[in-house]
Amino acid sequence: MENRIKKLFAEKQQGLLSVYFTAGYPNLNDTVSIILELEKNGVDLIEVGMPFSDPLADGPTIQQSSEIALKNGMTIPKLFEQLQDIRQHTQIPLVLMGYLNPVMQYGVERFCQKAKEVGIDGVILPDLPLSDYVREYKEIFEENGLSKIFLVTPQTPEHRIREIDSHTNGFVYMVSSASTTGNTTGKAVANTDYFQRVSTMGLRNPGMIGFGIHNFETFSSACNHARGAIIGSAFIKALGQEGELKQKISSFVQSIRN
Repeated sequence: MENRIKKLFAEKQQGLLSVYFTAGYPNLNDTVSIILELEKNGVDLIEVGMPFSDPLADGPTIQQSSEIALKNGMTIPKLFEQLQDIRQHTQIPLVLMGYLNPVMQYGVERFCQKAKEVGIDGVILPDLPLSDYVREYKEIFEENGLSKIFLVTPQTPEHRIREIDSHTNGFVYMVSSASTTGNTTGKAVANTDYFQRVSTMGLRNPGMIGFGIHNFETFSSACNHARGAIIGSAFIKALGQEGELKQKISSFVQSIRN
């Protein structure tokens, strides 16, 4: 089975929209509905967040959604149960994003096998160091056909970016600034020197920009410097508002795509 992430980047050259949401938020059983509605509204890639009680890189919006999801009863086994038949309904690339601790508790090998079984394409674990991944887990991820996606920041030196690029096979997640997610005060895409530097490195993996992308303007700007952009906190805010789920999702995606 060809990896859906690779297929997406081969077929669509520019303007890719990836959306992140926390599984189990706003309600425990919203996961599948949110995925299908996002696809219906033209999103290209979906990152499903696995809630964790101590999310270091996340701003207040995602932290709060994690807390609510955990209170709702969301766990990794529950998430896999919800995603069990997802591939009967959609072929959109799906990435699981979260922290290492819950994955270790579940068992890394078991996690990768289960992810493959339900049709997950990639995994993002921001607190898993590259050296540990290469030494202990790379083989397990590759055996299960999972792209392991790493984050780079404006502070990441060139040799490190190249090393990350050599060990990944999905995309390089370019963090727009050295802040937490959802921080829209600084210009999310003002870091043009850094984006330029990465884009001229000739990496084998495409780049996607995330953190601080929250509207049409920031999305369009990010797309000028990478293959596309990732939106999380702004979408979670939209999900938290009053109204019908379908309506909230279509209005939000339309506001980004304009």
